[in-house]
Amino acid sequence: MSTTETPTTEPERLGPQPAAPSRLRGLPNRLARPAVAALGGVLLYLSFPPRPLWWLALPAFAVLAGVLRGRSWKAGLGLGYLFGLGFLLPLLVWTGVEVGPGPWLGLAAIEALFVGAAGAGIAVVSRLPLWPVWAGAMWVASEAARARVPFGGFPWGKVAFGQADGTFLPLAALGGTPVLGFAVVLCGFGLYECVRQAVRRRRTGQLRKGAAVGALLTVLVPVAASFGARALVSDSAEDGTATVAVIQGNVPRLGLDFNSQRRAVLDYHVRETLRLADEVRAGKKPKPDFVLWPENSSDVDPFVDDDARAAIDQAAKTIGAPISVGAVVGGYGAKLYNEQVLWDPKAGPVATYDKRQIQPFGEYIPLRGLIGTFAPGYTSMVREDFNRGTKPGLFTMAGTKVGIATCYEAAFDWAVRDTVTAGAQLISVPSNNATFDRSEMTYQQLAMSRVRAVEHSRTVTVPVTSGVSAVIMPDGKVVQKTAMFTPAALDAKVPLRSSQTPATRLGTLPEWVLVAAAAAALAWAVTRSVRARRTTKD
Repeated sequence: MSTTETPTTEPERLGPQPAAPSRLRGLPNRLARPAVAALGGVLLYLSFPPRPLWWLALPAFAVLAGVLRGRSWKAGLGLGYLFGLGFLLPLLVWTGVEVGPGPWLGLAAIEALFVGAAGAGIAVVSRLPLWPVWAGAMWVASEAARARVPFGGFPWGKVAFGQADGTFLPLAALGGTPVLGFAVVLCGFGLYECVRQAVRRRRTGQLRKGAAVGALLTVLVPVAASFGARALVSDSAEDGTATVAVIQGNVPRLGLDFNSQRRAVLDYHVRETLRLADEVRAGKKPKPDFVLWPENSSDVDPFVDDDARAAIDQAAKTIGAPISVGAVVGGYGAKLYNEQVLWDPKAGPVATYDKRQIQPFGEYIPLRGLIGTFAPGYTSMVREDFNRGTKPGLFTMAGTKVGIATCYEAAFDWAVRDTVTAGAQLISVPSNNATFDRSEMTYQQLAMSRVRAVEHSRTVTVPVTSGVSAVIMPDGKVVQKTAMFTPAALDAKVPLRSSQTPATRLGTLPEWVLVAAAAAALAWAVTRSVRARRTTKD
């Protein structure tokens, strides 16, 4: 008996068959978009100091727009997170210089979540008319959140802080870091949209005039606004001038071990001040009206240590001018503060400022009990938590009102602004960067101070234990600076100013307007999507 043979019973007798689709065949395409997103983040990193490549932020955001536009919110979340990692991993590598890669990787991974959230929001609003505007607002909203949570926030890496050398910098005087950052992001997204419209016309021969004009405006308006805002930037001496000395005493060794020789650090700053006094007497340098020392220039408490008090007193009397001394005060049962002490050559310590925005995991340990369970060695590095100050930093030094924002505080809009609204004619940012060796951290922080100078139209001085110390004019230009890990004294005649920029007067209002715009755009996009689904079902 014979049987009928079919292809299902004997497929081997048929001719060559097409190969079954392989899951690996589409893998390169699936990997391309994530890889491009991460590379876009690297471009944004490269736009930050010490490189003067501020303009790379524009193609960085154009790349981000290209990978996010039209995607789902889930895809936007993932791609935005990869963009955030590409940006923040290299930007924050300095956080692991002395304590290993754990804190660096953990911080970058957590902070990138905010960028991922921005990516999700940008993907959702990317289908709206004038989407670059809403997408730019979404980015600012994510930065606003990142500057506040968790543990008081971590605004390091705000787009504005990479623009100290850029065309858009004057916008800081108009609306602060949120407006400056928004303009950069908007322009980057607008560039992508201009290219997209041009490609569309070439492929189809059609041009949607409204969309094309809108895309062009998202590029031209931020640029035009930055040129218009230059009228707000001035270094005129409204309240006269002051001669200020900035002391960089240096440290005996790099890294965390510098703390083991606290008295040596104090002696170095005393010695450099005495050397400056010798140059003043010799007529080589002008006599300063006041002298600014860095954060941690005296980790020996001068209120309880007679030798430290005598050394500072000697420096103040010899130079014949008041000194702002960075001291660690208290501890061992008393409340511990990171403090600036105003030291008068005749009366001694007459005023203090306690740092308010203290650094989590550096100056205090959040959730100390929990962290100690998993990383007891880390909590032992910060054995005692610093306490927060409650009042804005403002010293009257030789008749000049000097605002104080200590180190980490320079990254926070409010911590600098309220010194100006309290009356500061000049701002000082005393810092201690010795822990971070020769990393990019000190240049990133210096760029923040340059942005703050323009934002509030004030001279900004940056005394740092190990460098880079600097004197910055109200237009953001650095007129004097030191080398790293080199004892030095800067002595400069600087303008004093009391007028307030729009950014100073408006405070957080521009930021909240942009946050509200992002929320409204998100609600609009979701509503449109729901209506479209209902229409399709009907």
